[in-house]
Amino acid sequence: MKKRLTELIFEKAFKYSEEPVFKLVSGRMSNYYFNCKAVTLHPEGMYLIGNLIYEMIKDSGAKAIGGLTLGADPVAYAVSFTSHLKGKPVETFVVRKSAKAHGIRPGGQWIEGNVKEGDRVVIVDDVITTGKSTIEAITRAKEAGLEIVRVICLIDRQEGGRENIEAAGYKVDALVLRDEVMELYRKEK
Repeated sequence: MKKRLTELIFEKAFKYSEEPVFKLVSGRMSNYYFNCKAVTLHPEGMYLIGNLIYEMIKDSGAKAIGGLTLGADPVAYAVSFTSHLKGKPVETFVVRKSAKAHGIRPGGQWIEGNVKEGDRVVIVDDVITTGKSTIEAITRAKEAGLEIVRVICLIDRQEGGRENIEAAGYKVDALVLRDEVMELYRKEK
């Protein structure tokens, strides 16, 4: 499954240029670009992601899986759906980019989903570059009293993000590394 997921990422989500022409969220220019939505919103991609991450977390005791919207959402949904099919349901939660200013919680609500203080959760992200969005999701989850048991990303761009998250105290597991995708690129070229 991992081999096929790597191929799907290469086929649908990956772009490379000898010159750094791709503008990242940070504003920095890069030689690499990963449009993860092309895989996380693809039926086969969902199937592969859901099964691979479910196998990683099934014995973690996690009640829920989620991360910062929008990148983490389809990853978490795929895992949650798979977990139900496997008979060991894991809820999904979403970390908002800004607090919900209306509703039943005065002062705003950052987390959506059926989670409460003390619940064990897995934080996911589609791609890690600097780790900023993953760290933001971790911070919001901790502020909500959630216990983070795993941090998993679909793709590690291998540009310092993993190290930044690990410096914050959380080990990161990646399904696919940039180097693995580049290996396919070199074979195709």
